Amino acid sequence: MIGSLFGGSLKVSPRDFPSPAEDAPLQAAPGRKLAVLAGGCFWCVEAVYRELDGVLDVVSGYSGGSRETADYKTVCTGSTDHAEVVQIAYDPSRITFGSLLRIFFSVAHDPTQLNRQGNDVGTQYRSAVFYADEEQKRVTEAYIRQLDRAGVFSRAIVTRLEPLSGFFEAEDYHQNYAALHPGQPYIAAVAQPKVEKLRQYFGDSLKR
Repeated sequence: MIGSLFGGSLKVSPRDFPSPAEDAPLQAAPGRKLAVLAGGCFWCVEAVYRELDGVLDVVSGYSGGSRETADYKTVCTGSTDHAEVVQIAYDPSRITFGSLLRIFFSVAHDPTQLNRQGNDVGTQYRSAVFYADEEQKRVTEAYIRQLDRAGVFSRAIVTRLEPLSGFFEAEDYHQNYAALHPGQPYIAAVAQPKVEKLRQYFGDSLKR
């Protein structure tokens, strides 16, 4: 039952999804840090992270390829190195990088699907963490090992770790797309269930 509801490979309820054993500590003073994550269609991932307390802003965009190919039409061909990503600005005194990863792996997408999410197929829909520094790389690597060893998925995690070489903001009409188009069939069928799952299982982590 869990698998049918949560991405096909998740063996535990998101409520029981383990937190990272190794994480960056909460900072004492407010600040602003960035995380860049790829988990399929950026409309859906963005919709999830906009709900989280401690998240200051979320921008949909492209990472992995060149500036010249960072446009939706070209990225959708699957011939670039880009992935659809979200850039998450967060306050490290209120939420940790590891907490963002917990939502990424448990709610935002299925990290066991290679170069696809559901019916969205291609390297532009790959699961990836574009790490900005060694701390982000270390925390992500440790968490993937932890999740694989705990057997929370029925298949191995295929999330790629890629150094962040650039983030290119997507076209204006992609930003906050799910909130602006709640009746759009794709949003209703794919994005909204993720948001509802977040609200159900991580209600204490949401903005008030």
